[in-house]
Amino acid sequence: MTNHFQNDLVEILKERAAKGQISRRQLMYGLAALMGTAAVGSGARQANAQEGRLVFVNWGGDALDAMDAAFGRPFTEETGIRVLYDGSGPTEGAITAQVQSGRPTWDLVDADPFSSQALGRKGMMEPIDYGIVDRSKQREGFGWKYSSSCYFYSYVIAYDATKFDTPPTSIADFFDVEKFPGKRSMYKWGAGMWEAALLADGVAPEDLYPLDLDRAHAKIGAFKEHIGAFWGGGAESQSLLLNGDVSMALIWNTRAGLLDKDTEGDISFIWNDGIIGPGGIGVLKDNPGGTEAAMQYIAATQAPERQVVLFEMLGNGPSNPAADALIPEDQRRYNAMDPENLPKQHALDTDWYEENYGAALDAYLQIISA
Repeated sequence: MTNHFQNDLVEILKERAAKGQISRRQLMYGLAALMGTAAVGSGARQANAQEGRLVFVNWGGDALDAMDAAFGRPFTEETGIRVLYDGSGPTEGAITAQVQSGRPTWDLVDADPFSSQALGRKGMMEPIDYGIVDRSKQREGFGWKYSSSCYFYSYVIAYDATKFDTPPTSIADFFDVEKFPGKRSMYKWGAGMWEAALLADGVAPEDLYPLDLDRAHAKIGAFKEHIGAFWGGGAESQSLLLNGDVSMALIWNTRAGLLDKDTEGDISFIWNDGIIGPGGIGVLKDNPGGTEAAMQYIAATQAPERQVVLFEMLGNGPSNPAADALIPEDQRRYNAMDPENLPKQHALDTDWYEENYGAALDAYLQIISA
């Protein structure tokens, strides 16, 4: 999940800069806040272990000069510890190879919490030190043994408001093509789609987990004739609605917010039955920069004013609930974690994904490609 979503966040920043919606300084500031770094490119993978430096590995793209960073620069000013960025992508395989080499060059990774949990149970990740990382600055239920939440996103129903007299109000409406005619689009990589299918099939939110994959796949398989496309990236999901290829889509709220703003509401979205996903930061076992320094970095990213930068640039929901009140009132409708929006949604279960995601995705891909 995170690699696709992270790459899309970088795309959003670049698109907004190209349109003149944000300045180059804001672009760099937003990228730095997203990645929490002063960027140095893929060469950071060869960095030797040394005191006073951390290597943060993300999914993020081009090497960037981001010394004026929201996370990295303030952290360096506070601690004297530099943060370097490596954008090669912290897949489970790459993290495993780092740790098993006996000489890891990575310190922190932006990995799915369920991946960090699985690797942590194999002895490859450091437990989060909640003596340093502040649990009170996390949302309840979103702090794990081997991962600390750093932002949130949601899969929401976006729709073409010009095609319907009344807007959809639930996931059941997404699957109702008689009441709401037109083609639909769903996420190619499964996450959030199983939950959506089960909710539409009458499963109560409190009974979602463990997911009944057979039931979810039956629902999706029967509905597949109404799917115009299964999108794999955020730009694609956005263009499907803009071009009129579909009348409704389950997409990331970051893209849905942009569509709502850019079309002045002609393409809008609802939070009802949104599926919330968390992004998390993990620390490699025996990381060269030191566990304490890595935990200090995570703690520094909890500052609410720094988390607001991500929201302003990309629409990411803050992981620290104190940041919600810092968001301008007229922009709060775009925050997935705002007290008005959060109760309408349902959270992904990290424990279930840790145990089941790989096999579930294989089965899902067979269904949608058949």
